[in-house]
Amino acid sequence: MSRQVVLEKTREVEEIVNLLQQHRALGVASLEKVRATQLQELKRKLEKNAYLRVIKNTLIRRAVAQCKDKPELGKLESHLSGSNIYLFTELNPFRLVLLLEKSRVKATARAGDTAVEDVAVSAGNTGLPPGPIISLLGAVGIRTRIEAGSVWVSRDTLVAKKGDVLDTRLAGVLSKLGIKSVEIGLSLKAMYDDGLIMTEEQLRLDLGEIERNFMQAHMSALNLSVNAAYPLPENIVLLLQKAHRDAYSLAFSEAIPNDQTMVDLVRRAHMEALSLSAELKKE
Repeated sequence: MSRQVVLEKTREVEEIVNLLQQHRALGVASLEKVRATQLQELKRKLEKNAYLRVIKNTLIRRAVAQCKDKPELGKLESHLSGSNIYLFTELNPFRLVLLLEKSRVKATARAGDTAVEDVAVSAGNTGLPPGPIISLLGAVGIRTRIEAGSVWVSRDTLVAKKGDVLDTRLAGVLSKLGIKSVEIGLSLKAMYDDGLIMTEEQLRLDLGEIERNFMQAHMSALNLSVNAAYPLPENIVLLLQKAHRDAYSLAFSEAIPNDQTMVDLVRRAHMEALSLSAELKKE
């Protein structure tokens, strides 16, 4: 190895060490199936929240070994395999995972990709001239016709369901039609944050379930406070309504006349009188 190469690698390791010292957290994300064009877009979307850099695993290992003041950082080494991109950030790890999910971009499929949703080809003009495309479309179940010198899809056709792995033939057809049926994004393998190593599975949040849990907890707390007659800004209207209903029920059951009960008391007395009159007539 030439002296120049050694110096370049040494400088890069020093840069990585500085980055590790300047940021509280380090994420390791897989570059598998991420294409160069999509990677640039992902960097643009995340530039305000994280600094992304592709680094050789050997260099990141050397840099990690030099950061003695970062507790437990060395445990990240078990995740340093394959082709990776490293994310230097100040964000909370859970926040970063959510941003990575939101930053995913649609792309045309390649063989072996998985459909992220049902894939349908809509009826209409493909804009493609007659030729081999007709047999390609027919091979994946798409009926066509020739009209005005173009190939038209005769009817809406479902060609793949969510979760299906797309083969070479279907991926090629979708690409020719310009249909983006897959999502490209960074898959976070692990993250270091202030002495903790967390995997993507530990960081992934089901926001829908969290929202439901918060709503359930809120309702339980509200019910408890109302049943205990503990006044709060959130329940005072309900407490006053309950107190009014309880007071009315007591006044009505004890035949206590007031503005609220008088009409109902008279109505009840009238019904009782009618019922008594009917019984007397039977005798």
